[in-house]
Amino acid sequence: MRHLSLRDFRTRGTSALKGLPAGETVLLSGQKGPAYFLVPVQGDVVTEDLELRRAMAKASLRESWRIAEASGLDQLSDEAIQALARQAREARKKAAKLR
Repeated sequence: MRHLSLRDFRTRGTSALKGLPAGETVLLSGQKGPAYFLVPVQGDVVTEDLELRRAMAKASLRESWRIAEASGLDQLSDEAIQALARQAREARKKAAKLR
């Protein structure tokens, strides 16, 4: 996988990609680190789409972990998580009865 600065890609567009091998995934990085993947579509589009969705799901999961760590939620026990889920279900039931 090749790396390219996000700034180069924004300013030069496709000409910034010309020196890279065809068909290779490119990681665009900004000042805060990796930002985007450019994934070329080749062959079976369905498989490519599945791989892209999997990568997006992993990125979303990493973001959720980061948010959980920042808020301290990663320290909750299973019992505490179950208690929060029960409270949310009960609140939803009460709100549905009020409608």
